Amino acid sequence: MTDVLFVNATLLTGARCGPGALAVRDGRIAGLWQADRAEDAAGEAQRAFPQAAHHDLGGKLLLAGGIDAHVHFREPGGTAKEDLASGSEAALKGGVTSFVDMPNTTPPTVSLAALREKRERAAAVRSHWGFHLGATNDNLAEIRAALQGEDAALFGGIKVFMGSSTGNLLVDRDAVLEEIFALRGKPVLIHSEDEGLVRAGLEAARQRYGEAIPFSAHPAIRSREACLRSTEKALDMAVRLGTRLHILHVSTAEEAALIREAKKSHPGITAETSANYLWFTDKDYERLGGAVKCNPAVKTAADRDALLEAFADGTLDTLGSDHAPHLPEEKRRPYASCPSGIPSVRHSLPVILTLARRHGIPLTRVAAAFSENIARILGIEGRGRLETGAFADLAVVDPDESFRAHGADYKCGWTPYEGETLYGAVKDVYVDGLPVIVDGRPTADRRPGAPLVFHPVSR
Repeated sequence: MTDVLFVNATLLTGARCGPGALAVRDGRIAGLWQADRAEDAAGEAQRAFPQAAHHDLGGKLLLAGGIDAHVHFREPGGTAKEDLASGSEAALKGGVTSFVDMPNTTPPTVSLAALREKRERAAAVRSHWGFHLGATNDNLAEIRAALQGEDAALFGGIKVFMGSSTGNLLVDRDAVLEEIFALRGKPVLIHSEDEGLVRAGLEAARQRYGEAIPFSAHPAIRSREACLRSTEKALDMAVRLGTRLHILHVSTAEEAALIREAKKSHPGITAETSANYLWFTDKDYERLGGAVKCNPAVKTAADRDALLEAFADGTLDTLGSDHAPHLPEEKRRPYASCPSGIPSVRHSLPVILTLARRHGIPLTRVAAAFSENIARILGIEGRGRLETGAFADLAVVDPDESFRAHGADYKCGWTPYEGETLYGAVKDVYVDGLPVIVDGRPTADRRPGAPLVFHPVSR
Protein backbone atom coordinates (compact mmCIF):
# COMPACT_ATOMS: atom_id res chain seq x y z
CA MET A 1 0.00 0.00 0.00
CA THR A 2 1.16 3.54 -0.78
CA ASP A 3 1.99 5.77 2.17
CA VAL A 4 -0.58 8.55 2.51
CA LEU A 5 -0.30 11.92 4.23
CA PHE A 6 -3.31 13.91 5.34
CA VAL A 7 -2.16 17.53 5.58
CA ASN A 8 -3.85 20.84 6.33
CA ALA A 9 -6.15 18.90 8.66
CA THR A 10 -7.85 19.91 11.88
CA LEU A 11 -7.01 16.90 14.03
CA LEU A 12 -9.82 16.20 16.47
CA THR A 13 -9.34 13.97 19.50
CA GLY A 14 -10.76 13.88 22.99
CA ALA A 15 -7.84 16.02 24.15
CA ARG A 16 -7.27 18.51 21.33
CA CYS A 17 -8.78 20.17 18.28
CA GLY A 18 -6.20 21.96 16.16
CA PRO A 19 -3.97 22.00 13.08
CA GLY A 20 -2.07 18.87 12.24
CA ALA A 21 -1.07 16.16 9.82
CA LEU A 22 -1.36 12.38 9.86
CA ALA A 23 0.44 9.60 8.01
CA VAL A 24 -0.97 6.19 7.08
CA ARG A 25 1.13 3.15 6.21
CA ASP A 26 -0.11 -0.42 5.77
CA GLY A 27 -3.53 0.34 7.19
CA ARG A 28 -2.29 1.96 10.41
CA ILE A 29 -1.51 5.45 11.61
CA ALA A 30 2.23 5.81 11.14
CA GLY A 31 2.66 9.33 12.47
CA LEU A 32 0.88 12.36 13.90
CA TRP A 33 2.07 15.95 13.86
CA GLN A 34 0.45 18.81 15.75
CA ALA A 35 1.42 22.46 15.50
CA ASP A 36 0.05 25.95 15.90
CA ARG A 37 0.09 26.30 12.10
CA ALA A 38 -1.06 23.69 9.62
CA GLU A 39 1.88 24.35 7.32
CA ASP A 40 4.37 23.59 10.10
CA ALA A 41 2.75 20.21 10.78
CA ALA A 42 2.65 19.48 7.04
CA GLY A 43 6.34 20.29 6.68
CA GLU A 44 7.32 17.90 9.45
CA ALA A 45 5.11 15.16 8.00
CA GLN A 46 6.55 15.58 4.51
CA ARG A 47 10.10 15.34 5.81
CA ALA A 48 9.23 12.11 7.59
CA PHE A 49 7.34 10.63 4.61
CA PRO A 50 8.83 12.26 1.50
CA GLN A 51 7.37 9.71 -0.95
CA ALA A 52 3.82 9.68 0.43
CA ALA A 53 0.75 10.63 -1.56
CA HIS A 54 -0.88 13.80 -0.22
CA HIS A 55 -4.46 14.57 0.73
CA ASP A 56 -4.94 18.26 1.50
CA LEU A 57 -8.03 18.46 3.72
CA GLY A 58 -8.40 22.22 3.50
CA GLY A 59 -8.83 22.55 7.27
CA LYS A 60 -11.56 19.95 7.57
CA LEU A 61 -11.87 17.84 10.71
CA LEU A 62 -9.97 14.55 10.76
CA LEU A 63 -11.12 12.28 13.58
CA ALA A 64 -11.14 8.62 14.45
CA GLY A 65 -13.97 6.71 12.82
CA GLY A 66 -16.90 6.26 15.15
CA ILE A 67 -17.64 3.15 17.19
CA ASP A 68 -21.40 2.88 17.53
CA ALA A 69 -21.96 0.24 20.20
CA HIS A 70 -25.75 0.51 20.16
CA VAL A 71 -27.33 -0.50 16.87
CA HIS A 72 -30.17 -2.86 15.96
CA PHE A 73 -29.40 -4.05 12.44
CA ARG A 74 -32.27 -6.60 12.49
CA GLU A 75 -30.33 -9.58 11.15
CA PRO A 76 -31.41 -12.30 11.58
CA GLY A 77 -35.19 -12.13 11.64
CA GLY A 78 -36.01 -8.62 10.40
CA THR A 79 -34.01 -8.06 7.26
CA ALA A 80 -36.88 -6.34 5.43
CA LYS A 81 -36.20 -3.44 7.81
CA GLU A 82 -32.42 -3.61 7.90
CA ASP A 83 -29.58 -6.06 7.52
CA LEU A 84 -25.93 -6.03 8.49
CA ALA A 85 -24.77 -4.89 5.06
CA SER A 86 -27.27 -2.04 4.67
CA GLY A 87 -26.92 -0.93 8.28
CA SER A 88 -23.14 -0.81 8.09
CA GLU A 89 -23.34 1.14 4.81
CA ALA A 90 -25.53 3.78 6.46
CA ALA A 91 -23.12 3.84 9.40
CA LEU A 92 -20.14 4.46 7.14
CA LYS A 93 -21.94 7.40 5.51
CA GLY A 94 -22.19 8.84 9.02
CA GLY A 95 -18.50 8.37 9.81
CA VAL A 96 -19.04 5.21 11.87
CA THR A 97 -16.36 2.66 10.99
CA SER A 98 -17.20 0.06 13.68
CA PHE A 99 -20.53 -1.10 15.07
CA VAL A 100 -21.58 -3.40 17.90
CA ASP A 101 -25.04 -4.87 17.33
CA MET A 102 -27.59 -5.54 20.05
CA PRO A 103 -28.92 -9.06 20.82
CA ASN A 104 -32.68 -8.60 20.40
CA THR A 105 -32.88 -10.22 16.98
CA THR A 106 -34.92 -13.27 15.96
CA PRO A 107 -33.64 -15.57 17.33
CA PRO A 108 -32.02 -13.52 20.09
CA THR A 109 -28.25 -13.57 20.60
CA VAL A 110 -28.30 -15.22 24.02
CA SER A 111 -25.90 -18.11 23.42
CA LEU A 112 -22.46 -18.68 21.96
CA ALA A 113 -24.06 -20.65 19.13
CA ALA A 114 -26.27 -17.70 18.16
CA LEU A 115 -23.31 -15.34 18.51
CA ARG A 116 -21.17 -17.40 16.16
CA GLU A 117 -23.98 -17.65 13.62
CA LYS A 118 -24.34 -13.88 13.67
CA ARG A 119 -20.59 -13.42 13.21
CA GLU A 120 -20.72 -15.59 10.09
CA ARG A 121 -23.44 -13.34 8.68
CA ALA A 122 -21.23 -10.26 9.18
CA ALA A 123 -18.17 -11.60 7.38
CA ALA A 124 -18.71 -9.54 4.21
CA VAL A 125 -19.69 -6.13 5.63
CA ARG A 126 -17.36 -3.22 4.85
CA SER A 127 -17.08 -1.73 8.33
CA HIS A 128 -15.66 -3.41 11.41
CA TRP A 129 -18.23 -5.28 13.44
CA GLY A 130 -19.06 -6.89 16.75
CA PHE A 131 -21.98 -8.06 18.87
CA HIS A 132 -23.22 -7.97 22.44
CA LEU A 133 -24.48 -11.06 24.25
CA GLY A 134 -27.99 -10.83 25.66
CA ALA A 135 -29.09 -11.83 29.15
CA THR A 136 -32.36 -13.54 30.04
CA ASN A 137 -33.83 -14.88 33.24
CA ASP A 138 -32.55 -18.33 32.27
CA ASN A 139 -29.19 -18.10 30.45
CA LEU A 140 -26.79 -17.28 33.28
CA ALA A 141 -24.85 -20.52 32.75
CA GLU A 142 -24.45 -19.66 29.05
CA ILE A 143 -23.07 -16.21 29.93
CA ARG A 144 -20.64 -17.66 32.46
CA ALA A 145 -19.39 -20.14 29.87
CA ALA A 146 -18.94 -17.36 27.31
CA LEU A 147 -16.77 -15.39 29.74
CA GLN A 148 -14.23 -18.21 29.91
CA GLY A 149 -11.13 -18.42 27.72
CA GLU A 150 -10.96 -17.18 24.15
CA ASP A 151 -14.73 -16.91 23.71
CA ALA A 152 -14.76 -13.75 25.83
CA ALA A 153 -13.04 -11.86 23.02
CA LEU A 154 -16.01 -12.51 20.71
CA PHE A 155 -18.53 -10.13 22.29
CA GLY A 156 -18.59 -6.62 23.66
CA GLY A 157 -20.81 -6.55 26.71
CA ILE A 158 -23.68 -8.28 28.48
CA LYS A 159 -26.92 -6.54 27.48
CA VAL A 160 -29.65 -6.55 30.11
CA PHE A 161 -33.16 -5.33 29.37
CA MET A 162 -34.47 -4.30 32.79
CA GLY A 163 -37.58 -3.15 30.99
CA SER A 164 -39.05 -4.79 27.90
CA SER A 165 -38.56 -3.00 24.61
CA THR A 166 -38.90 -3.87 20.95
CA GLY A 167 -37.72 -7.46 20.96
CA ASN A 168 -38.02 -10.46 23.18
CA LEU A 169 -35.59 -10.03 26.08
CA LEU A 170 -36.33 -9.10 29.68
CA VAL A 171 -34.56 -9.78 32.98
CA ASP A 172 -37.00 -9.08 35.79
CA ARG A 173 -35.84 -11.45 38.53
CA ASP A 174 -33.80 -9.66 41.17
CA ALA A 175 -31.77 -12.76 42.05
CA VAL A 176 -30.67 -13.12 38.41
CA LEU A 177 -29.82 -9.42 38.16
CA GLU A 178 -27.62 -9.71 41.25
CA GLU A 179 -25.70 -12.61 39.73
CA ILE A 180 -25.24 -10.81 36.42
CA PHE A 181 -24.03 -7.64 38.14
CA ALA A 182 -21.51 -9.73 40.09
CA LEU A 183 -19.85 -11.08 36.90
CA ARG A 184 -16.40 -9.84 35.94
CA GLY A 185 -14.56 -9.25 32.69
CA LYS A 186 -17.31 -7.50 30.72
CA PRO A 187 -19.37 -4.37 31.21
CA VAL A 188 -23.07 -4.85 31.90
CA LEU A 189 -25.12 -2.68 29.52
CA ILE A 190 -28.64 -1.91 30.66
CA HIS A 191 -31.86 -0.75 29.10
CA SER A 192 -33.14 0.96 32.22
CA GLU A 193 -36.91 1.11 32.67
CA ASP A 194 -38.97 -0.46 35.43
CA GLU A 195 -41.21 -3.05 33.79
CA GLY A 196 -43.95 -2.85 36.40
CA LEU A 197 -44.32 0.91 36.05
CA VAL A 198 -44.31 0.67 32.24
CA ARG A 199 -47.12 -1.89 32.30
CA ALA A 200 -49.07 0.21 34.79
CA GLY A 201 -48.60 3.27 32.56
CA LEU A 202 -49.94 1.41 29.53
CA GLU A 203 -52.95 0.15 31.47
CA ALA A 204 -53.71 3.67 32.73
CA ALA A 205 -53.56 4.98 29.16
CA ARG A 206 -55.94 2.27 27.98
CA GLN A 207 -58.36 3.14 30.76
CA ARG A 208 -58.24 6.79 29.73
CA TYR A 209 -58.13 6.56 25.93
CA GLY A 210 -59.35 3.08 25.05
CA GLU A 211 -57.65 1.93 21.85
CA ALA A 212 -57.10 5.51 20.64
CA ILE A 213 -54.00 6.20 22.71
CA PRO A 214 -52.25 9.31 21.34
CA PHE A 215 -48.51 9.17 20.74
CA SER A 216 -48.18 12.14 23.08
CA ALA A 217 -48.98 9.72 25.93
CA HIS A 218 -45.77 7.76 25.31
CA PRO A 219 -43.64 9.68 27.87
CA ALA A 220 -46.34 9.11 30.48
CA ILE A 221 -46.59 5.40 29.68
CA ARG A 222 -42.83 4.86 29.64
CA SER A 223 -42.44 7.45 32.33
CA ARG A 224 -39.53 9.25 33.91
CA GLU A 225 -40.46 7.43 37.13
CA ALA A 226 -39.95 4.10 35.34
CA CYS A 227 -36.51 5.22 34.17
CA LEU A 228 -35.56 6.67 37.52
CA ARG A 229 -36.61 3.66 39.61
CA SER A 230 -34.69 1.25 37.37
CA THR A 231 -31.56 3.41 37.19
CA GLU A 232 -31.50 3.96 40.95
CA LYS A 233 -31.71 0.21 41.44
CA ALA A 234 -28.94 -0.47 38.93
CA LEU A 235 -26.64 2.18 40.37
CA ASP A 236 -27.11 0.93 43.91
CA MET A 237 -26.37 -2.63 42.80
CA ALA A 238 -23.35 -1.58 40.77
CA VAL A 239 -21.80 0.39 43.64
CA ARG A 240 -22.41 -2.48 46.07
CA LEU A 241 -21.10 -5.22 43.76
CA GLY A 242 -18.39 -3.29 41.91
CA THR A 243 -20.06 -3.78 38.53
CA ARG A 244 -18.70 -2.24 35.33
CA LEU A 245 -22.09 -0.70 34.51
CA HIS A 246 -22.89 1.14 31.28
CA ILE A 247 -26.33 2.76 31.31
CA LEU A 248 -27.77 3.08 27.83
CA HIS A 249 -29.86 5.83 26.21
CA VAL A 250 -30.23 8.05 29.29
CA SER A 251 -33.31 10.20 28.73
CA THR A 252 -34.03 12.22 31.91
CA ALA A 253 -32.43 15.02 33.87
CA GLU A 254 -32.80 13.08 37.11
CA GLU A 255 -30.88 10.09 35.79
CA ALA A 256 -28.06 12.34 34.61
CA ALA A 257 -27.83 13.82 38.11
CA LEU A 258 -27.84 10.37 39.72
CA ILE A 259 -25.11 9.13 37.39
CA ARG A 260 -22.98 12.22 38.00
CA GLU A 261 -23.14 11.59 41.75
CA ALA A 262 -22.62 7.81 41.54
CA LYS A 263 -19.46 8.26 39.48
CA LYS A 264 -17.85 10.01 42.44
CA SER A 265 -17.84 6.77 44.43
CA HIS A 266 -17.58 4.21 41.62
CA PRO A 267 -15.51 5.03 38.50
CA GLY A 268 -16.74 1.82 36.83
CA ILE A 269 -20.07 3.51 36.07
CA THR A 270 -20.44 4.98 32.58
CA ALA A 271 -23.41 6.18 30.57
CA GLU A 272 -24.64 6.74 27.03
CA THR A 273 -27.20 8.95 25.45
CA SER A 274 -28.31 9.15 21.84
CA ALA A 275 -28.73 12.07 19.49
CA ASN A 276 -32.48 11.40 19.63
CA TYR A 277 -32.72 12.60 23.25
CA LEU A 278 -30.54 15.62 22.54
CA TRP A 279 -32.61 16.73 19.53
CA PHE A 280 -36.28 15.82 19.99
CA THR A 281 -38.70 16.65 22.83
CA ASP A 282 -42.20 15.58 23.83
CA LYS A 283 -43.56 18.42 21.68
CA ASP A 284 -42.49 16.43 18.60
CA TYR A 285 -45.02 13.62 19.20
CA GLU A 286 -47.80 15.81 17.83
CA ARG A 287 -45.78 16.59 14.69
CA LEU A 288 -44.12 13.21 14.09
CA GLY A 289 -46.34 10.65 15.83
CA GLY A 290 -44.98 7.11 15.64
CA ALA A 291 -41.85 8.26 13.82
CA VAL A 292 -40.42 9.57 17.10
CA LYS A 293 -41.71 6.72 19.29
CA CYS A 294 -38.70 5.05 20.90
CA ASN A 295 -37.85 3.41 24.21
CA PRO A 296 -37.16 5.05 26.59
CA ALA A 297 -39.48 7.83 25.50
CA VAL A 298 -38.25 11.24 24.40
CA LYS A 299 -38.95 13.54 27.34
CA THR A 300 -39.25 17.32 27.88
CA ALA A 301 -37.18 20.26 26.71
CA ALA A 302 -35.86 20.58 30.26
CA ASP A 303 -34.63 16.99 30.10
CA ARG A 304 -33.01 17.66 26.73
CA ASP A 305 -31.20 20.70 28.13
CA ALA A 306 -29.98 18.76 31.17
CA LEU A 307 -28.72 15.95 28.93
CA LEU A 308 -26.87 18.43 26.73
CA GLU A 309 -25.19 19.78 29.85
CA ALA A 310 -24.34 16.25 31.02
CA PHE A 311 -22.92 15.43 27.60
CA ALA A 312 -20.81 18.59 27.63
CA ASP A 313 -19.37 17.97 31.10
CA GLY A 314 -18.61 14.28 30.47
CA THR A 315 -21.24 12.77 32.75
CA LEU A 316 -22.58 11.03 29.66
CA ASP A 317 -19.55 9.21 28.28
CA THR A 318 -20.69 7.85 24.93
CA LEU A 319 -22.98 8.50 22.00
CA GLY A 320 -24.89 5.49 20.72
CA SER A 321 -27.38 5.95 17.91
CA ASP A 322 -29.81 3.26 19.14
CA HIS A 323 -30.47 2.84 15.42
CA ALA A 324 -33.66 0.75 15.38
CA PRO A 325 -35.46 0.76 12.02
CA HIS A 326 -38.98 -0.40 11.24
CA LEU A 327 -40.97 -0.32 8.02
CA PRO A 328 -42.95 2.86 7.29
CA GLU A 329 -46.25 0.99 7.38
CA GLU A 330 -45.42 -0.34 10.85
CA LYS A 331 -44.72 3.16 12.15
CA ARG A 332 -48.06 4.40 10.78
CA ARG A 333 -50.01 1.97 12.95
CA PRO A 334 -52.01 3.11 16.00
CA TYR A 335 -49.99 3.65 19.17
CA ALA A 336 -50.41 0.22 20.78
CA SER A 337 -49.29 -1.69 17.66
CA CYS A 338 -46.67 0.78 16.47
CA PRO A 339 -43.18 -0.58 17.24
CA SER A 340 -40.63 1.65 18.96
CA GLY A 341 -37.41 2.64 17.26
CA ILE A 342 -35.72 5.32 15.16
CA PRO A 343 -33.35 4.91 12.18
CA SER A 344 -30.50 7.27 13.00
CA VAL A 345 -26.99 5.78 12.61
CA ARG A 346 -26.15 7.85 9.54
CA HIS A 347 -27.20 11.11 11.23
CA SER A 348 -25.89 10.69 14.76
CA LEU A 349 -22.58 12.52 14.19
CA PRO A 350 -24.02 15.45 12.19
CA VAL A 351 -26.76 15.90 14.80
CA ILE A 352 -24.25 16.14 17.65
CA LEU A 353 -21.98 18.43 15.61
CA THR A 354 -24.98 20.67 14.90
CA LEU A 355 -25.81 20.77 18.60
CA ALA A 356 -22.17 21.44 19.49
CA ARG A 357 -22.22 24.38 17.10
CA ARG A 358 -25.50 25.64 18.54
CA HIS A 359 -24.67 25.22 22.24
CA GLY A 360 -20.92 25.70 22.36
CA ILE A 361 -20.11 22.09 23.28
CA PRO A 362 -16.38 21.47 22.80
CA LEU A 363 -15.64 19.32 19.78
CA THR A 364 -13.23 17.34 21.93
CA ARG A 365 -16.26 16.02 23.81
CA VAL A 366 -17.76 14.87 20.52
CA ALA A 367 -14.58 12.94 19.62
CA ALA A 368 -14.42 11.32 23.06
CA ALA A 369 -18.06 10.22 22.97
CA PHE A 370 -18.07 9.17 19.30
CA SER A 371 -15.21 6.70 19.52
CA GLU A 372 -12.60 6.95 22.26
CA ASN A 373 -14.67 6.27 25.36
CA ILE A 374 -16.59 3.28 24.02
CA ALA A 375 -13.32 1.70 22.82
CA ARG A 376 -12.04 1.96 26.40
CA ILE A 377 -15.27 0.72 27.97
CA LEU A 378 -15.51 -2.36 25.73
CA GLY A 379 -11.79 -3.12 25.66
CA ILE A 380 -11.39 -2.50 21.92
CA GLU A 381 -7.68 -2.02 21.34
CA GLY A 382 -6.19 -0.29 18.32
CA ARG A 383 -9.39 1.41 17.15
CA GLY A 384 -11.30 4.54 17.99
CA ARG A 385 -8.26 6.77 18.57
CA LEU A 386 -5.91 8.96 16.58
CA GLU A 387 -2.57 7.66 17.79
CA THR A 388 0.51 6.16 16.22
CA GLY A 389 0.09 2.41 15.73
CA ALA A 390 -3.71 2.45 15.77
CA PHE A 391 -5.66 1.22 12.78
CA ALA A 392 -6.37 4.00 10.31
CA ASP A 393 -10.14 4.14 10.71
CA LEU A 394 -10.75 7.79 9.87
CA ALA A 395 -13.52 10.26 9.12
CA VAL A 396 -13.07 13.55 7.29
CA VAL A 397 -15.85 15.98 8.19
CA ASP A 398 -16.63 19.53 7.11
CA PRO A 399 -18.18 21.09 10.24
CA ASP A 400 -19.32 24.17 8.34
CA GLU A 401 -21.11 22.39 5.48
CA SER A 402 -24.83 21.95 6.01
CA PHE A 403 -27.17 19.48 4.35
CA ARG A 404 -30.72 18.22 4.69
CA ALA A 405 -31.26 14.82 6.26
CA HIS A 406 -33.03 12.22 4.13
CA GLY A 407 -34.54 8.85 4.93
CA ALA A 408 -33.22 7.50 1.64
CA ASP A 409 -29.95 6.83 3.49
CA TYR A 410 -31.67 3.88 5.20
CA LYS A 411 -33.02 0.60 3.88
CA CYS A 412 -36.35 1.31 5.60
CA GLY A 413 -36.54 4.59 3.65
CA TRP A 414 -37.40 7.06 6.40
CA THR A 415 -36.08 8.92 9.45
CA PRO A 416 -37.66 11.43 11.85
CA TYR A 417 -34.74 13.74 10.96
CA GLU A 418 -36.14 14.03 7.41
CA GLY A 419 -35.67 17.59 6.13
CA GLU A 420 -33.72 18.82 9.16
CA THR A 421 -30.76 21.05 8.32
CA LEU A 422 -27.65 19.54 9.87
CA TYR A 423 -24.06 20.72 10.00
CA GLY A 424 -21.08 18.38 9.76
CA ALA A 425 -21.08 16.77 6.34
CA VAL A 426 -19.13 13.52 6.35
CA LYS A 427 -16.94 13.78 3.27
CA ASP A 428 -14.51 10.83 3.31
CA VAL A 429 -14.25 7.69 5.43
CA TYR A 430 -11.36 5.23 5.63
CA VAL A 431 -11.38 1.70 7.02
CA ASP A 432 -7.88 0.38 7.76
CA GLY A 433 -6.54 3.19 5.60
CA LEU A 434 -8.67 2.35 2.56
CA PRO A 435 -11.32 4.78 1.29
CA VAL A 436 -14.88 3.45 1.60
CA ILE A 437 -16.67 6.81 1.35
CA VAL A 438 -15.35 9.53 -0.96
CA ASP A 439 -17.11 12.89 -1.15
CA GLY A 440 -20.08 11.38 0.67
CA ARG A 441 -20.53 8.41 -1.67
CA PRO A 442 -19.60 4.75 -1.19
CA THR A 443 -16.68 3.52 -3.26
CA ALA A 444 -16.83 0.47 -5.48
CA ASP A 445 -14.29 -1.41 -3.33
CA ARG A 446 -16.23 -4.11 -1.46
CA ARG A 447 -13.33 -5.30 0.68
CA PRO A 448 -14.75 -6.50 4.02
CA GLY A 449 -13.89 -5.05 7.40
CA ALA A 450 -12.72 -7.09 10.37
CA PRO A 451 -14.32 -8.46 13.54
CA LEU A 452 -13.67 -6.37 16.62
CA VAL A 453 -11.66 -8.03 19.36
CA PHE A 454 -12.89 -7.27 22.89
CA HIS A 455 -10.24 -7.52 25.59
CA PRO A 456 -11.19 -8.06 29.26
CA VAL A 457 -12.00 -4.94 31.24
CA SER A 458 -11.02 -4.68 34.87
CA ARG A 459 -13.13 -3.55 37.77
